[in-house]
Amino acid sequence: MLDRSSTIRRPRAARALIAAAAAAVLAASLLAAPTPAGAAVSRAELALRWAPVHYQDVDATGSHALSGQSDYITRVDFDGDLNGRNNWDRAGQAGNSLAAHAYYSVLETSTHWYITYYFFHPRDWTDHPFFESEHENDGEGVLFAIERDGSPYGVLRSAVTVAHSDFFSYTPVGSTWTSGREGVDGTLQFQASPHDTFQHPVTAQEAQGHGLKAYPQYTINGDGLVYYPSTVAETPSDGNDRDVRYQLIDIFAAGGLWAQRANPSLFAALGTFAGDTSGDCGAGTWTCSTNSANAPWGWDDGDDAPGRGEIASDPAKLSAEYFTVPAGLARTYSYNPYAGAAAALKEAARTAPPIVD
Repeated sequence: MLDRSSTIRRPRAARALIAAAAAAVLAASLLAAPTPAGAAVSRAELALRWAPVHYQDVDATGSHALSGQSDYITRVDFDGDLNGRNNWDRAGQAGNSLAAHAYYSVLETSTHWYITYYFFHPRDWTDHPFFESEHENDGEGVLFAIERDGSPYGVLRSAVTVAHSDFFSYTPVGSTWTSGREGVDGTLQFQASPHDTFQHPVTAQEAQGHGLKAYPQYTINGDGLVYYPSTVAETPSDGNDRDVRYQLIDIFAAGGLWAQRANPSLFAALGTFAGDTSGDCGAGTWTCSTNSANAPWGWDDGDDAPGRGEIASDPAKLSAEYFTVPAGLARTYSYNPYAGAAAALKEAARTAPPIVD
């Protein structure tokens, strides 16, 4: 549903003028009230600063595409409830908001911040009739490792993205991190946002299945959306809107996604969303699978050393495995809300069936 910060898209010319005015106001405010030297920023500010400019390819082909809306990122409760088993059906119903949101979590050690971003789609869909599956709910994302170098926001050293059941690792130009047990798959690029004064890392998702990689390993082919991090949530004007602001939601917020982890209407198991075959899911293609999407604490690359969910719950371990870090990295967390559920997460990693999101 539309929250107080959500808004409907305006014509592009009007949006450009509004964006320019907003940027001027923001720049003026930053000049008028600079961050004091050495002042600590909040986790929300840190997440907003490093949130990616996000390219989303859009496919409008076939009835399951909902004219492209099946590729919009949104909230898990976009339809006003926390029932994961009606999201496929309600994605196409009038009155439900597809305003742009993404989830985040920040974990801290003495040497690094680890920020996970999670992009949700109500449908993982296809328009192919043979040997293709689809399912209700879809969730993929990225982990950024930020070195605490004494500056307010630190310096981004690496990214690991989630594309179905595989992870892909990246470093930006100038990073001191190099390949570890996993090879670096590419260079993480940066792009300016028209809505703030920062250079942001750039990520991209494919249409339909929504695997996520660093741009341009995935990119927009034809129609597509470009999402920019913001404090407001906009609904795309159509499937080819290149300036859509998205709002961040803290995974650890009171009553939020992590707090709902034992809600049987939303999760079939720890880290696995509940989803069924209702509606037309699977119609005209090979099959519709059930309970086939993961939250970050359920993400897993089956052929690497870190266990299920550790990309989110123990990102220092994953970073030490994936990269060679010359300065070293601390392994003790000063802030990690996942730690209280360590035993349950370990048991889920041992018993949960593999999920191909």
